[in-house]
Amino acid sequence: MITLRNVYKSFGQQVLFEDASLQVNEGDRFALVGPNGAGKSTLFKMMLRAEEADEGELQFKKGVVVGYLPQENPPLSERTVVEEVLDGAEDYDGRLEAEGKAILMGLGFKVEHFTRKVNTLSGGWAMRAALAKLLLKKPDLLLLDEPTNHLDLDSLLWLEDYLQSYQGAIFVISHDRDFINKICNSIVSLQEHQLRVYRGDYEHYLEQREQEKQKLYSAWRLQQEQIAQMEDFVARNRARVSTSNRAQSMLKRLEKLERIELPAETKTVKIRFPQPSRTGTKVLELKGINKIYKVPDHPDIKVYEDFNFTLERGQKMCFVGHNGAGKSTLLKMLAGVIEPDSGERALGLNVKTGYFSQHREGILDPRKTVLQEAMDNDRMNPELMVRTVLGTFLFPGDNVYKRTEVLSGGEKSRLMLVKLLLDPPNVLLMDEPTTHLDMASVDALIAALKEFEGTLCFISHDVYFINALADSVVHVEGGKTTVYPGNYDYFRYRQEQMAREAAGEKRKAAEPAKPAPSQDYEEKKRQEAEARKKTRHAEKLKKEVDYTRRMVENLAAKMSDPAVHADYNQVKELGDKIAALEAKIAAWTRELEALETEAGVTGSN
Repeated sequence: MITLRNVYKSFGQQVLFEDASLQVNEGDRFALVGPNGAGKSTLFKMMLRAEEADEGELQFKKGVVVGYLPQENPPLSERTVVEEVLDGAEDYDGRLEAEGKAILMGLGFKVEHFTRKVNTLSGGWAMRAALAKLLLKKPDLLLLDEPTNHLDLDSLLWLEDYLQSYQGAIFVISHDRDFINKICNSIVSLQEHQLRVYRGDYEHYLEQREQEKQKLYSAWRLQQEQIAQMEDFVARNRARVSTSNRAQSMLKRLEKLERIELPAETKTVKIRFPQPSRTGTKVLELKGINKIYKVPDHPDIKVYEDFNFTLERGQKMCFVGHNGAGKSTLLKMLAGVIEPDSGERALGLNVKTGYFSQHREGILDPRKTVLQEAMDNDRMNPELMVRTVLGTFLFPGDNVYKRTEVLSGGEKSRLMLVKLLLDPPNVLLMDEPTTHLDMASVDALIAALKEFEGTLCFISHDVYFINALADSVVHVEGGKTTVYPGNYDYFRYRQEQMAREAAGEKRKAAEPAKPAPSQDYEEKKRQEAEARKKTRHAEKLKKEVDYTRRMVENLAAKMSDPAVHADYNQVKELGDKIAALEAKIAAWTRELEALETEAGVTGSN
């Protein structure tokens, strides 16, 4: 559909592409990766014909339709949400309107939102409307620049399902590796001003890149040894009459030698949260909470009623639930950012909270510079130390004098992380912390939060991020919370298991009553049903044993950390947890053996 051949593109002294080539065909599923500022968005603009190449050529298949979702700033209009989504659609009819509404609902809109004007929506919801409009048009090639930034987890999962069956080609820029792995089958890497295609998922791309780096480094090291030997020969022999000709010949070879160059190391964020002071076991508690939102021309929205919640030391907990379930409200009440209408928020011993908002507006003062905002806390940090930290977060030199109002989304996220580092809490409450961060920054944040010994409570739509950090998932629904011990994959497994059980009960209830069978037949059916029940129970026990063993392995790995050895209380706490889990495994294993023995005896009769 689109061919880039030997493209060169620069802005001033900055070269983005040099002799770059790429072929985009029907059905391709590409993810574009590369460091910030490498030219990813510029490539998209060239493919939209909004930018021209300085040299080289771009060829487009006749009639190809390219659709584009920008990362920020969707066009606003006076139209309603439904009118905006249908605007420009060909052959408009009732079926198309129904499809547009279905897409909107998949992206989190409710029916009552359809008649709202787009220019009254928040930026995030306007972006969702722009995405729905794009999906309804079904272009031959979808160019999506960070499409998951403004989605919650439910709408993200819907979008993944939708794009997996999309008929056209897809080219996406995203920091969400789980999303990339589900949608794309190839990675296009923008490196050293070139475009390289790697088949496979993101992990396979990383493996291939590492192998290439090691191979290049080995070749460079070998060449450096050869150069040193040749230079030494020239130095020792050029002054001698008998060997000067050989030395001169060697010197010419050195001058003509095509030298291997190692690529410049990409600057990445370095994050390390200072280990906080120790809190009591009970960190935060909400007691008898009531929270209602009053909306003009709309019935009151009751979010929580007589609600109780407890957060304990050392937990790494993720809140999940559909849009509007109350996740952000719960996090803000825990952080003390908003007050409940009634009830009590109780802080534990020595607790200091730090809140990271997904909405940067109102958190960062647009009139302040990066440096002023970073120094705005009670700790009176020296300016030199603050500037050093800002440098590690990619705010070098005079960049610290930029006003926060001109920062990109990623820069604002990094600055808010700096503020947390410079005034470290022991309870971190984070709402969508990965939004606008690139992959390297997300990985750096994960590594830092894994080492963080305080308490972490967060909301995220990034499945990879949740699985990497959460030791429990809290499902928020209908003003109540259900805690699932484990990561997001375990939560999904339990949800699907409960859905299957509910469907089975529903089918069973819908079955018509059967005439009473004979006593022998009835006893046989009872035994078969009992056997099936025991089989299901055994399968469930096996899964519980496998999952609990993984939990023990994770705790044991944490316990093996030398930093943990110095803390007797932490070692004891981890040991107690492991002992309790191993006791469960032992009990379940005995029960499994009994079930298998009974099944064997029954089978031999």
